[in-house]
Amino acid sequence: MDLKCLDNLVPLNGLTAHNLAVLVKEARQEQLVAGTHLFSQGDEDGDSVYLISGEVTLSASDHHQPRHIVGGTPSARYPLSQIKPRLYSGIAITPVTILRLNSALIDRLLTWDQVASYQITEFESSEDLEWMLNVLGSETFKQLPVANANTLFQRFHPIRVKAGQIIIRQGEPGDYYYLIKSGKADVLRKIEKAHKVSVIDQIKEGEGFGEDALLTDSPRNATVVMSTDGILMRLGRDDFNELLSEPLVVWLELDEVREKVKNGAGLLDVRLEDEFLHGTIKGSVNLPLYQLRHKFADLDTHRPYIVFCQTGSRSGSAAFLLTQRGFQVSALRAGLDGLRNNPS
Repeated sequence: MDLKCLDNLVPLNGLTAHNLAVLVKEARQEQLVAGTHLFSQGDEDGDSVYLISGEVTLSASDHHQPRHIVGGTPSARYPLSQIKPRLYSGIAITPVTILRLNSALIDRLLTWDQVASYQITEFESSEDLEWMLNVLGSETFKQLPVANANTLFQRFHPIRVKAGQIIIRQGEPGDYYYLIKSGKADVLRKIEKAHKVSVIDQIKEGEGFGEDALLTDSPRNATVVMSTDGILMRLGRDDFNELLSEPLVVWLELDEVREKVKNGAGLLDVRLEDEFLHGTIKGSVNLPLYQLRHKFADLDTHRPYIVFCQTGSRSGSAAFLLTQRGFQVSALRAGLDGLRNNPS
């Protein structure tokens, strides 16, 4: 889709080029024949519908005179019957091209742009602003409440690092969460029985690491070493839990889990294989937390999932990781231990 065709649409004309491109990725352009119903009076959908070409009539049961909107005219700069519940029904009276966009996403992107405009003084250059907008558009941060994102960037602290520098060390306690602003890092894990260290992953610009130990309150499970010079953005444990972890992990009670499973949600047991074999929830699939980063491709991105473990600790980490990859995921509060108090 040509971004230029959106420059004149309201309020899309208030977006930066970066966030306009983010919005376009989620857009649905439709070419419809005359007589097609676009929406009905009383609908409460979450779409903003723009008329790009053709002619649409807007009519309502309590209005005798319908309104006619023609693509390319001043009236077509605005979304059709935007107030919800919709006040009008929309019908194509000629072949039309329309654009459907998520209204909540438009508002979120506009908010981020406005936040960035007055936070620009906190950054050193326009490159910093571009990095901030890229992060806000990632799978993790685009689901974060805007107020949290605003505060989050105020609490990140930049640190310059060199190639070969160890950022976190396996076995040490967790204290910070990191985002790579520039550069790359290798993830290494020491296998005690084999007496060797293996590179198991690489972390690139815009990606985060260090959350596992913070979410599970356990020692670092891997070592992260910079493979290039770079800049990291560091966030303390308390700020991470308050601003990033808690808003992104959705906890469910048992009754809510049952309802979601009835509606098609998948159950993921993120405990170790031996724990799973000893007993689990009927219908669940075992996907241990330590394998999760390498098993994303095995999961259906269109299916909601519920993760659980023994106490809820590993579930929080799994839910956070899956949310980062764009999955719709929630976690069973208190894990299997919590079922003892609710055996039904």
